[in-house]
Amino acid sequence: MKLNDKQTAAAIIAVGMAFMGMAIRNGIVTFKDRDRTVAVKGLCEREVKADKVTWSLTYKEIGNDPSAMYDLLEQKNRKVVDFLKSAGIKDDEISINPAEIADRQADNYGNEIMNYRYKAKSVITVTSNNIDQVRQLMRRQAELMKQGIAIVSEEYSNNVTYEFTGLNRIKPEMVQEATKNARATAQKFADDSGSKLGDIRSAQQGQFSIENRDNNTPYIKRIRVVNTMEYALD
Repeated sequence: MKLNDKQTAAAIIAVGMAFMGMAIRNGIVTFKDRDRTVAVKGLCEREVKADKVTWSLTYKEIGNDPSAMYDLLEQKNRKVVDFLKSAGIKDDEISINPAEIADRQADNYGNEIMNYRYKAKSVITVTSNNIDQVRQLMRRQAELMKQGIAIVSEEYSNNVTYEFTGLNRIKPEMVQEATKNARATAQKFADDSGSKLGDIRSAQQGQFSIENRDNNTPYIKRIRVVNTMEYALD
């Protein structure tokens, strides 16, 4: 092959790769010249506010008298419940888990000297659809500290979780929008290539995903779906 021929071939390949990269960025997956079809992706994203919050208030005690520790946890339970109700939390939004008491000496394999043999834990869980109310209440945890109740975070779990339960309500609109966006991409490809966009050959709906928008606003959810459509080109 002559030098000019090599340069021409390289130029064609470069242009083709550039077009392919641009096509992928714009949602075009594949183009089959022989079958005269184009496959495209249509994206729909929405940000929504969570509509359910679960807040676990955990506090712990250590001591040598299990009975006295139970009584102390019961007293603290009443104080926490009073605190929650005073802020408008309803009875059916509050659940009190049974207190847990563990014998530290039973788990002491190294013969460590312990000043306190038992450790106890109590958990009260708030489950509500009033996100703003609970978030405002979380900012007032210092009031519990003043009553001798220190709320702690569990090592392997979050003490607050936010959920969005209304996905089924917005699914149809999001699927429709993703499909519309896919068609717009296919139409642009047809226009740019001098073709006419034909009927849908195949369609595949992607899975919906729900994620936190970011680490600082877990109560705002980002919902995403991607549809893949294949159109005929006339």
